[in-house]
Amino acid sequence: MHKPSMQSFTRLVFSTLALAGGAALAADAAPPVPQRVVIRAGRLLDPASGTIATDQVIVVEDGKFKAIGPKEKFPAGAEVIDLSQLTVMPGLVDTHNHLALTYKIDPERNNYYVTYISESTALRAIQAASNGIQMLASGFTIVRDMGNNGNHADTALRQAIEQGWIPGPKIINSGIIIGGMGGQFWPTPEMREEHHIVYPEYIEADTHDEIVKAVRQNMLYGAKVIKICADCKPWGYSVDEIKLVIAEAAMGGLKVESHVQTVEGARRVIEAGVWSIAHDIGLNDEMHKLMAKKGIFRAGTETPLSLTGHQTEEGWKHSVSGLKNAFDNKVAITYSTDADYYVPGKTRGQVAIEFIETWKAAGIPDKEILKAMTTTGYRCAETEATRGPIKPGLAADLIAVPGNPLEKIDALRDVQFVMKDGMVFKQKGVMTPESFFHGGPVNGWRIR
Repeated sequence: MHKPSMQSFTRLVFSTLALAGGAALAADAAPPVPQRVVIRAGRLLDPASGTIATDQVIVVEDGKFKAIGPKEKFPAGAEVIDLSQLTVMPGLVDTHNHLALTYKIDPERNNYYVTYISESTALRAIQAASNGIQMLASGFTIVRDMGNNGNHADTALRQAIEQGWIPGPKIINSGIIIGGMGGQFWPTPEMREEHHIVYPEYIEADTHDEIVKAVRQNMLYGAKVIKICADCKPWGYSVDEIKLVIAEAAMGGLKVESHVQTVEGARRVIEAGVWSIAHDIGLNDEMHKLMAKKGIFRAGTETPLSLTGHQTEEGWKHSVSGLKNAFDNKVAITYSTDADYYVPGKTRGQVAIEFIETWKAAGIPDKEILKAMTTTGYRCAETEATRGPIKPGLAADLIAVPGNPLEKIDALRDVQFVMKDGMVFKQKGVMTPESFFHGGPVNGWRIR
């Protein structure tokens, strides 16, 4: 049997591709019919200004806001959604969550180390998809997913949402947390050397070359922000080492968040100039003043006492006073939860919303809490130019609630309507996600 030469085979492949390309161009010649939706907003809330406009019309076309105003004309053939009895507002942001980690009382006794060694990344990715849907149902249209996601389950979730397979928030994911030897764990020699019981939760990076490689590895596998553990061990990272992380991440256009648990660790990351600091353990008045001066975002993850078993009285008091101090010092405070656990009777989104209790206890005005959950969150997530505010040209994400969050922030506990990318995900308090599910990608197969 005659076998074609490599040259003839190559010609055949390119001829086939050319034919396919021509067919694709022919198919694309006729522009698709625009998808238009008109929303009647009884009250349209702008968190940035803390104001409400009444009887507004929002025109959505092809997944983006087209026009907003009191007398916008209804495009011919547009679907009309009546939210005239509700307050329409931008979606919420959680700037620090862990969607692919859910530790529980049974069987882990709320020890995520046990979760990580007993659940596969594949299983955790499926649960991440479920948690993402739960977050979206509670009004969170953007989530920064900050590590502890197994072997890059966070990238898989982001890609699945962006490719149009499943509904979920816009994901800004960090990949695997970078830290010194052992990460946040204290493994025995047998655990670390023989069985590698540190991976895949942390990339150990102790030298200059290891730090560079760790950052590049995360970027290669789809991270959109870099997270380090600055002081998870007493030796921690130096200012110069943190600056190295920042510089390397900047090569890929990414910012750096640092886990901090000591005052000295906070001092080093602030001096180095990280984008955001996770947790409030090492933050005090001095650190807050330095953060405000440098414009560093604070993702304090202030767990409320109402989430029984996940906060102590002492920790609660520290979080409340720290949050108040940060607000008084005009730090860029974001709404962040560190939600990575199951609370019986609550969805992941309901767990995240519960964190408003800490903000209320700290005496933060409702309109300022709302800014943290939206405007400041968009800036921290770096989406304000593409997604978040309700403005023409931006992705059509919005939510609606019966009450007025500017007067009572607890109105956010009752999200009745959610739109993401111009598609209705939740209406009249019921999830209707059918339009989000596809057998193949709708936005391109290879999404980095």
